[in-house]
Amino acid sequence: MTDLVIQEEKIIERILTLELVRVTERAAVAAARLRGRGDEKAADQAAVDAMRRELNRLPIDGTVVIGEGERDEAPMLFIGERVGTKTGPKVDIAVDPLEGTTLCAKDMPGSIAVMAMAKAGSLLYAPDVYMDKIAIGPGYPKGVVHIDNSVEDNIMALAKAKGVKPGEITALILDRPRHAELIAACRRVGAGVRLITDGDVAGVIFTAQADQTGVDIYFGTGGAPEGVLAAGALRCVGGQMQGRLILDTEEKRERSLKMGIKDPKKIYDMTELASGDVIVCATGVTDGALLKGVRFHKEMIETETVIYRSVTGTVRRIIAEHREMEKFKLD
Repeated sequence: MTDLVIQEEKIIERILTLELVRVTERAAVAAARLRGRGDEKAADQAAVDAMRRELNRLPIDGTVVIGEGERDEAPMLFIGERVGTKTGPKVDIAVDPLEGTTLCAKDMPGSIAVMAMAKAGSLLYAPDVYMDKIAIGPGYPKGVVHIDNSVEDNIMALAKAKGVKPGEITALILDRPRHAELIAACRRVGAGVRLITDGDVAGVIFTAQADQTGVDIYFGTGGAPEGVLAAGALRCVGGQMQGRLILDTEEKRERSLKMGIKDPKKIYDMTELASGDVIVCATGVTDGALLKGVRFHKEMIETETVIYRSVTGTVRRIIAEHREMEKFKLD
């Protein structure tokens, strides 16, 4: 390993501790100022603007490989956007500046600001499309569930591996009309279903904490950015995940081909979605099972952030009290 590579890895490690925390903290605080206002777009835009400003202060040469849209959809953090001072190591970045825009707009539990960073070439480079996903927590044989197996077969196999009856398995699924048959299949086999309105990054992570969350398996279709972010976090805490991009139009297939995706039906495992040394950072916007939301006090702002690092399996929680409140205002 050359001195330059060692130096870059040390820089990445340093950035991905306090510096990355600041990025998601600023995005979370900006969005939290608009909690309960009923304006999803304004809250999302506030988080995007804050996240972009902080990313552009980092000594990195970063490329957004998983973002909120394509270049023509700016001012979102778009796929292919370059961020950072361009003077440091080349890194891939995946962002969801405000996961759960509806949750934030309605001041409901579970909205977070989240991002991931890894060495260039480590994160799946894909268009902003939907992704079919399945995930379970740690402690099971490899391949115990598979994205192409029926819901019933997956639940039966998971129950057998866990040593329980299917009725003791709980599946977490986004509450969407497209998931009606998926939900019905879970219930037909006797499994419980927990529905969430938004927030499938946290939903996937919940499978790794089944003893605390009661969630054994995640099923369903959600955003590809959330899939990559969730895979990075799950790699840190253990578990299994598969994802497949939904490229159901010629236009989507052409876009993905330009990004190097030759097989539109490819099933990606967790390490293909997020390989190498990945660090995922998330800050709570509203209170939720994963994180507490931003709290505004008279002379201080309080935030809670969790950082996952895959190479060490480390999970850090940072509760911060920000007294220099002027720095959280737009500049």
